[in-house]
Amino acid sequence: MTQVDLQKLTKIYPGGDSPAVRALSLTMPPGRTTALLGPSGCGKTTALKMIAGLITPTEGDILFDGESIVGVPTEKREVVMAFQNHLLFPHMSVSQNVGFGLKMRGVDRRTIQRRVSEMLALVRLPGLDDRRPHQLSGGQQQRVALARALIVEPRVLLLDEPLSNLDAHLRGEMRELIHDVQQQFKLTTIFVTHDQEEAVVLADQIALLFEGQLHQYGPPQAFYERPLNERVARFFGGVNFIPGHKRGQVIETALGLFRCQSAMLSDGAVLATIRPEGVMIGRNGIETNMAQGRVESSIYLGTHARFKISAQAGNGHLPLVMEVVADATSIHQYPVGQTVNLYLPPEKIWLVPAEN
Repeated sequence: MTQVDLQKLTKIYPGGDSPAVRALSLTMPPGRTTALLGPSGCGKTTALKMIAGLITPTEGDILFDGESIVGVPTEKREVVMAFQNHLLFPHMSVSQNVGFGLKMRGVDRRTIQRRVSEMLALVRLPGLDDRRPHQLSGGQQQRVALARALIVEPRVLLLDEPLSNLDAHLRGEMRELIHDVQQQFKLTTIFVTHDQEEAVVLADQIALLFEGQLHQYGPPQAFYERPLNERVARFFGGVNFIPGHKRGQVIETALGLFRCQSAMLSDGAVLATIRPEGVMIGRNGIETNMAQGRVESSIYLGTHARFKISAQAGNGHLPLVMEVVADATSIHQYPVGQTVNLYLPPEKIWLVPAEN
């Protein structure tokens, strides 16, 4: 298992107005999976290619178990990178594609055959040894690419948008397979994605980038429960934002006063965030952290119901629509047009700085 450290890693392309990656510092634990997440153009693929040795950093360092590998050629880094378009050799069979890396290393034929059979069983493709890539589905091609990467036993596995070319059903299957393989091999894995759900399902930790800069790094739960800024919260979506002014552990808002337990920020302008499932609808007998709103719409989703509620201050309506997730049966209790009480538990409110 290999620990990967990025130290102020920077890449400026010739003629570029700004760095594609700017002073990126991360420690990616050995045997764990890290997602480089962000929108198109944020620098995540550039960072991955610098780790692979396909792009030379402008500044900074890359360490494997404490040793710099920036000057080490790609073929000697003991990393394997699987691309989103698979890059299988069309003139080779499945078994030849999977065993190619071992053949290039001079491994004997019998060992290659045994290892290929093991890898195809691992990725759930037994019996397809003699097929050519064009005879496989997109999901099967992705499995072959994964087997080809794993057979050489790399120190680090790099995946570039591994599921982006698959339909929803196949994405689910491949997510499960990649997770199972990583757990079995305890292989340090770094993958690039723009899909929040994919990152949350597969990664032990997520690095979220915007314009080449790191905005937050940590476990998936932190991005939902403790976003560091408004941009992080909005990228993960589904968050209610309430503008206010913090004084101690109290937030003054147009909806009233709310107490919170996230008092790390200094007093001043803030955004109080709360996820839809954190808001309790229809609560009575509670004196603090209460608001009122009018049900504007509701959707029944089988296991739960989702409401849009326009918040009220006194007798007037504010231009603030909150999303609330509640038990499925509540859709019959709170019809459209009804005024309801909303309880915002202090422990569910998280504050982020107000941005200009």
